Amino acid sequence: MRRERWKRGGGLALALVAAASLAACATPRLSPRISEGRPPPKSGDRLPGTMRPYQVRGVWYTPREQPNYNEVGMASWYGQQFHNRQTANGEMFDMWVISAAHKTLPLPSIVEVTNLDNGKKIKVRVNDRGPFVDGRIIDMSRAGADALGFSGKGMARVRVRYVGPAPARGKDRTLQYAGLARDAEPRAVSLPRGGDEWIVQAGAFAERDNAERAVSSLHDVGRARIVPLKRDGRTLYRVVIESGRDVVGAGRLRDQVAQLGFPDAKLIAER
Repeated sequence: MRRERWKRGGGLALALVAAASLAACATPRLSPRISEGRPPPKSGDRLPGTMRPYQVRGVWYTPREQPNYNEVGMASWYGQQFHNRQTANGEMFDMWVISAAHKTLPLPSIVEVTNLDNGKKIKVRVNDRGPFVDGRIIDMSRAGADALGFSGKGMARVRVRYVGPAPARGKDRTLQYAGLARDAEPRAVSLPRGGDEWIVQAGAFAERDNAERAVSSLHDVGRARIVPLKRDGRTLYRVVIESGRDVVGAGRLRDQVAQLGFPDAKLIAER
């Protein structure tokens, strides 16, 4: 299965690596999972870069809005070969953060993926293109495959359902060290003192109903709870997830929360 997983990158990845090595000093690298090929078909409308038709191995793909997308097919996963490289929408791929690639859904978007072999289900941010293998409908990151329980097998039969658009990633890349560009410096982070615990705050809401909806949407990544906070004579309802003392694990959890539609999620050390 290991050979099966990596075969799909094949000659395309090798060609792009060679091209990228020549231009790396002058320009940022393109997604290694997309071939520019010939110019895309002409269109009367100006489209965002991630919604333009593109060609891979002689096949044209046309991204489009698909609000009723609900398909069953095979999922595979990708990891080390593409780790720390740009995705199709310019984000940095981190194999240890839950994410996914799809050939034609808008980028970025949120989909619900259900492993039909074991019933496991997660919501995941789609920020890349692929898989370019017949019969496969989605590529998961290694973390996504782990969450769905098929990283050891390499592939799984899944249902993919479109949930909606995902917010663009903000400038805050707290603790996402593996996702930083090579010339970037990780920001300083104060490690917990003895007895400190990290929590991830997804957000603070003026209405409790909104906080409860947030809790419901986060059940796939952890046990979220509501913590009321009195401020300036009013109550805010904080939605938090306890993460323990592992600061790196807390950073990864924070990124997962952000990818589920909470771009302002932050880490807080509780003393």
